[in-house]
Amino acid sequence: MAPSSSDAPVRILLCNDDGIRAAGLQSLAAALDGLGDLVVVAPESEQSAVGHAITTRDPVRAHAVEFSVPSGSIPAYAVTGTPADCVKLACHELLDARPTLVVSGINHGPNTAVNVLYSGTVSAATEASILGMDAVAVSLCDWSATDFEVAGRWARRVAKTVLRSGLPQGTLLNVNVPARPADEIQGLAVTRQARSRWEEGFEERTDPADRSYYWLAGTFVDLDEGQETDTRAIENGYVSVTPLQHDLTAHDALEDLRDWSWDSDE
Repeated sequence: MAPSSSDAPVRILLCNDDGIRAAGLQSLAAALDGLGDLVVVAPESEQSAVGHAITTRDPVRAHAVEFSVPSGSIPAYAVTGTPADCVKLACHELLDARPTLVVSGINHGPNTAVNVLYSGTVSAATEASILGMDAVAVSLCDWSATDFEVAGRWARRVAKTVLRSGLPQGTLLNVNVPARPADEIQGLAVTRQARSRWEEGFEERTDPADRSYYWLAGTFVDLDEGQETDTRAIENGYVSVTPLQHDLTAHDALEDLRDWSWDSDE
């Protein structure tokens, strides 16, 4: 999208998948304070790894909550739905005008490689992109992080750049910040999504009533030896910025498939 005109008010919608009281979201709001008119619309409870799920068979409810940034209170709503629900509801019902920019995060843990497909944080930004808005997803690559100040600074830097320059239609930015002190971050790298998978299994356990249940466990496997990937950038101490799109067409396979013989059942 083209950058907003200088006389138009800048409206920034904040969302996440860790829930409206998550420390990462609080830090994101504080970091973006002053860039524009902020509003928070986020899940009432944690919605990690829900991907791009939307609620279709249950009511979605929203209620106003108190939310403060250094300059004062800002509008905020807790939603009984997924991150994608939050963006849809914000744009269609809760806000009087569409946001200039949607920023989702700061996620607790990395959203690199195949994890992009599962991430509610990335899906909130993806939904914004589908609706025609510029969007950024931000993650701090540490599951147990409690200090999001450095990640917040990088989120602000990226947000300011997007507000100034605009993004191509249908493109969002997936930002991952290494869990390092500010002076140990090497800079910013524009990257691609690494090829990877999870080697998974389910652990069978027994509850107090002697009933079996299953707990997903797995090991992340990086299948990519490239140096320009998101995972490699994080390993080398760089903030990774990956442009993503919601068009999942395998364009490189189109011509091969068109050459296949589709009229034979043998």
